[in-house]
Amino acid sequence: MTLITLGVDDLEAAVAFYRDGLGFPTEGIVGEELENGAVAFFDLQPGLKLALWPRTSLAADANIGVTPRSPSDAMLAHNVRSEAEADEVLETAKAAGAVITKPGQRTNWGGYSGVFQDPDGHLWEVAYNPQILPQD
Repeated sequence: MTLITLGVDDLEAAVAFYRDGLGFPTEGIVGEELENGAVAFFDLQPGLKLALWPRTSLAADANIGVTPRSPSDAMLAHNVRSEAEADEVLETAKAAGAVITKPGQRTNWGGYSGVFQDPDGHLWEVAYNPQILPQD
């Protein structure tokens, strides 16, 4: 996998959340001169990018109608190196405007995780899993 695309309702607000609130690096919105082309890319790690694209543009590209939001359809996960780091990421997301849907807590699988919802309703799990540590 090299790219994860999230459909958003307000591209500028979504870019501000991920860039300014979470600190994800980006060159900002590109492709505004193209029909359904405005998009923002963020570097997550080597070989993996996050794209934010208006929901209407995503639907047009896929040749489907725009559907209602459904946060329970998918969840992205961000693995960190410790319980304390998980709590820090959750607090950063909250300060940026995310809603914490599950505070950080120990899990039944031997790790620690919490969940936040971005301004467009996308779910992100922030987890410390001793079996799956992030690569440098």
